[in-house]
Amino acid sequence: MPELPEVETIARGVDARVRGDQIVDVWFGSHREPFNTPAKLQARGLQERRIVSVHRIGKHIVMELGLRPGGPATAGGSTKPDNEIAAQWIVHLGMTGRLLVTTPEAEVAKHTHARLTLKSGREIRFVDPRRFGRLEFRDLRKRGEPAGFEAKGAEPLKIGAGEFAKLFRGRKLAVKAALLNQTLMAGVGNIYADESLFRAGIRPRRRSGRLTGTQLEKLRIALKEILEHAIRLGGSSVSDYVDAEGVRGFFQLEHCVYQRTGEPCRTCGKPIKRIVVAGRSTHYCAHCQR
Repeated sequence: MPELPEVETIARGVDARVRGDQIVDVWFGSHREPFNTPAKLQARGLQERRIVSVHRIGKHIVMELGLRPGGPATAGGSTKPDNEIAAQWIVHLGMTGRLLVTTPEAEVAKHTHARLTLKSGREIRFVDPRRFGRLEFRDLRKRGEPAGFEAKGAEPLKIGAGEFAKLFRGRKLAVKAALLNQTLMAGVGNIYADESLFRAGIRPRRRSGRLTGTQLEKLRIALKEILEHAIRLGGSSVSDYVDAEGVRGFFQLEHCVYQRTGEPCRTCGKPIKRIVVAGRSTHYCAHCQR
């Protein structure tokens, strides 16, 4: 499943290519699984919307959409500004989802579930072979509709020392399980939990509530550094992940522990071990992590 760096990379790529463009046509496939909002309602809601921006929240890509042309005027009679946010299109990539910006003549992948045609001539396509991804539309101006999308957990790239330590205080969960809990920390998945614990020198089965303040601060810094470096390298392509142009990431070439079972630790040379924590394959160095 794409994690924070992969989703951030895709969101930035899509934003750079479609910001300010307008959706002129919408097509959705017939499979029901990808739709948190019925396909017909999404198509109707997206039509003619201007794309104000695209960004990441947790593991979701959020497209901020403006008013349609000829929409409501302000109290003074003038039209709403171009950056007025009136709706959102929310994309969760699931296990194998891709959000691509391409041209209409590009070959349409077999498992394409959405095609948004833009005024510029580009297309935004959502492709997902396993159909675990989800698409949702929110009309922020419609009474009774959900509010703007927010992640349940804290943002790892922005969280401060005190707030981070508070998340773990008194918890009996293994620290690896706590990092994966999206209600605590939004966007962190298996790859970056393993890699940040290695950099912080903490074993994945250590009980969260027993970590010292110094250890937790070391983990917070390690997590932020790992995530930022992975974003710079375009994420980790260990399965189906590609960015908005279909290009693979490079951070997998720098993994220290993830999926390196039996290989020598890059620091001490001891073999990397694999265990299961919270139902997930977990990789660590028994010598470097305590």
